[in-house]
Amino acid sequence: MRPIDANTIGLTATVPVEVLLAAGATPLDLNNVFIASEDPSALVAEAEHRGFPINCCAWIKGIYAAVHRLGIRRVIGVAQGDCSNTHALMEVLVSEGIEIIDFNYPYPKDKAALAAAIDRLARRLGTTREAAETERRRLAAVRRTLAEIDRLTWRHDKVTGEENHLWLVTSSDFGGDAADYARRAEAFLAEAHARTAMTSRYRVGCLGIPPICSGLHAFLEDLDARVVFNEFQRQFSMPTEAADLVEQYDAYTYPYGTDGRIADIRRAVRERRLDALVHYVQSFCFRHIQDRLLREAVDVPILTLEFDRPLPLDGRSQTRLEAFIEMLDT
Repeated sequence: MRPIDANTIGLTATVPVEVLLAAGATPLDLNNVFIASEDPSALVAEAEHRGFPINCCAWIKGIYAAVHRLGIRRVIGVAQGDCSNTHALMEVLVSEGIEIIDFNYPYPKDKAALAAAIDRLARRLGTTREAAETERRRLAAVRRTLAEIDRLTWRHDKVTGEENHLWLVTSSDFGGDAADYARRAEAFLAEAHARTAMTSRYRVGCLGIPPICSGLHAFLEDLDARVVFNEFQRQFSMPTEAADLVEQYDAYTYPYGTDGRIADIRRAVRERRLDALVHYVQSFCFRHIQDRLLREAVDVPILTLEFDRPLPLDGRSQTRLEAFIEMLDT
């Protein structure tokens, strides 16, 4: 795990990162720290050793252990608009002396309430929304680079589904260094532009939170089914052009109801010519219930995959994926 400084603030979910940058803070997405660690399963086991139940989301346990491994002293917890387990996680962290800064996405969506939430966060961190708007404009270039990486994935077939996943998922905190991230993204984009276009028999979209299992994208490519749409990862990159910070985070589909997600997915199915969808759901997560709504709303085949712990894609899931892709031939 990378070293941190006193300005580092851990994030339990994507928040208006521009506010943190305006305050001189270093954002650190604890989800990315957990899943990219050398042994994420050990972090889950550590949280369970400290009293977290077995039948609790592994992401929550991984976040908790990451906070302690890194010595994080401040955490922004998304109490509304992410996982309901975050409420209990924040209570535990407070009991252990961690400063918790809560951030709530309004439900139902409401621009005035969202603006007020962003202003409260800015005041708590000693900055203003106006200063955060300056950071939003500075980040516009790197967000355009990410949008181009995404376009090279589905329109020009030069970026793999896993590469797309990794670049977009890490845009939640820009790796803690937006300038360095932007340089690396631009270098990758230049390299990808020079590639020969890939071919695949099927074009697949991955829905839901980023999978806790490893190897999903690569396995699908082995089946000649390339992922050209990563739903929530793309949302983390803030793909929608916006006039200001409030509009940007109002367009962000992740923390709100399924209506915005369904519209986004339908658009992707049509625009990216998707043949099928894989909906990843995390064990013990409320989003599993929404699987029914997504199935009713789209007219391409959907396979639902559920995982609990950070392990490689297992044999049973591989068999289900193979049968699902074979079914597309019929």
